[in-house]
Amino acid sequence: MSENPQVKAILEHIETRERELAGESEQFRARIEELARQLAELDAESENLGITRKTLLTLPLPSPATGPDRPDIPDHPAYQQILTVLADAGRPMRARDLCQALDLPILPKNTEGIRSKLKRLVSRGILVEPEPGLFARPGA
Repeated sequence: MSENPQVKAILEHIETRERELAGESEQFRARIEELARQLAELDAESENLGITRKTLLTLPLPSPATGPDRPDIPDHPAYQQILTVLADAGRPMRARDLCQALDLPILPKNTEGIRSKLKRLVSRGILVEPEPGLFARPGA
């Protein structure tokens, strides 16, 4: 090194500044690496979302009969007849009224059979019972 004190002071200042810049540069490189990693994660997630969208758009729509919101209606035709009468009436009905609408004799065995079927439809969420003994389709 030079023996000149002014040159020596300048050289020491340069060395100090070089060390500071090297430290700052290392910090910036670390931040760049972290940002590059985060950017790669975002790009991968974006690509996955695009693939998911493309896949969903190619899937066929489920038919309404197989949709998960459709309640499980019993297979017996009497249930279909009950639901048809209630739909046609558009108002809540009692078991006795349904017997009349279905042209069944007003006998205890018939009204109790209809009431039992109505209760089963209520338990499956197909019908509602707004008050005891009165049955209707939801929203009617």
